[in-house]
Amino acid sequence: MYDLIVLGGGPAGYNAAERAAHSGMKTLVIEQRALGGVCLNEGCIPTKTLLYSAKIYDYAKNSEQYGVKFTGAAIDHAAVVDRKERVVKMLVTGVASRLKKAGVEVVTERGTILGRSKDGFTVKAGAKEYTGKKLLICTGSSAAVPPIPGLREALESGFAMTNREILDLRRIPEHLVVIGGGVIGLEMASYFNSVGSKVTVIEMLDHIAGATDSEISKILYKNYVKKGVNFLLSAKVTAVGANSVSYEAGGKTETLGADAVLVSIGRRPNTEGIGLENIGVLTERGAIVTDEYCRTSVSGVWAAGDVNGKSMLAHTAYREGEVAVNNMRGGRDRVNYSSIPAVIYTNPEVASVGETGESVKAKGIDAKVESVTLKYSGRYVAENEGGDGIVKLIVDTDHRRVIGVHMIGSYASEIIYGAAMMVDREMRVEQVQKLVFPHPTVCEVIRDAMFMI
Repeated sequence: MYDLIVLGGGPAGYNAAERAAHSGMKTLVIEQRALGGVCLNEGCIPTKTLLYSAKIYDYAKNSEQYGVKFTGAAIDHAAVVDRKERVVKMLVTGVASRLKKAGVEVVTERGTILGRSKDGFTVKAGAKEYTGKKLLICTGSSAAVPPIPGLREALESGFAMTNREILDLRRIPEHLVVIGGGVIGLEMASYFNSVGSKVTVIEMLDHIAGATDSEISKILYKNYVKKGVNFLLSAKVTAVGANSVSYEAGGKTETLGADAVLVSIGRRPNTEGIGLENIGVLTERGAIVTDEYCRTSVSGVWAAGDVNGKSMLAHTAYREGEVAVNNMRGGRDRVNYSSIPAVIYTNPEVASVGETGESVKAKGIDAKVESVTLKYSGRYVAENEGGDGIVKLIVDTDHRRVIGVHMIGSYASEIIYGAAMMVDREMRVEQVQKLVFPHPTVCEVIRDAMFMI
């Protein structure tokens, strides 16, 4: 008998299990594949490993504008993939070590919920059955595969790939077609463009980067185009052939030749086949319905991470898992979904938190919006020849609270946590003005913006 069974060993699951075990709960994690989930094995970490190699290569190719002469720069893609695998292996081993040290038991099998009894919840994993007083579902998500004619066959043949397969690709495609201009598609487009592929991104919307603030999206688009990425916006893929992709735009159907295709149109929660129906857990559009306390419709059952479909980000999953455990133990913890930051790890980086220029208009929020160039930062100018980065500040008019911050430029991913804190704590402009930011840094432009709004 366990105090807690965690179904899924990704960011939500392994972090929650460690927290639960440290609090004295006897905890079991059931994970079908590898600890770390999509994030560590085929998402966040391997992607950033590739992107860092591409960034170094970009610096080498463009070093002369900084007074550094360098010749002979070349990318060894196979070596980059090898390093990615070493990084992943080291971190997966680290997660296993942490869980072992905390006293968490791990079973590597597919888990299926069988039902509920007076003792708790029964989960089958392999040939064994396990019972836990409480259940935390963290089964994550999978790449969505749309019903495009020929796509299934292309995935089976290897011509088309999801994020999982492309991270193991050991060749540089001559022409990579990316279906979807969201975060995953843009990051992979950035990498393969940097290392020499011709890249075409086909996106149904009239802009890239999804719900990203439109001004930031336009700057990112301009940077991609400058680097040679081709975008087909307001375009719908109609078929995938043996070595081609057909799409419809402006009432016309066109066909592109390609030797690799990445499908990156989003992700779907992994809720099928795990036995939710056996205990009556409510789902909506394939995602487990949860509240801000991570509770499901069934008492004693919580859900965290991508499986609830609220915010498919690893850092959200960490927090949700912690909130679930804290509430299991009698606390009153909640997730503030309005202050969760998001990052696109392209070059330049994009980072954002809170309301956008579009969302305040849609919600009828009376707000002031101010965009400030990162050229106000001496460090940014010193390190980014010709850079066009900005920070965009959104403040509600009535109380002068910071309700949104958006950036495009160097270090944005490392700076945004401070902005998220401002949004989460509902800080007023005057309060931020009194903070002392280090100089010279890029982040001090946020403070400069506070005096301009």
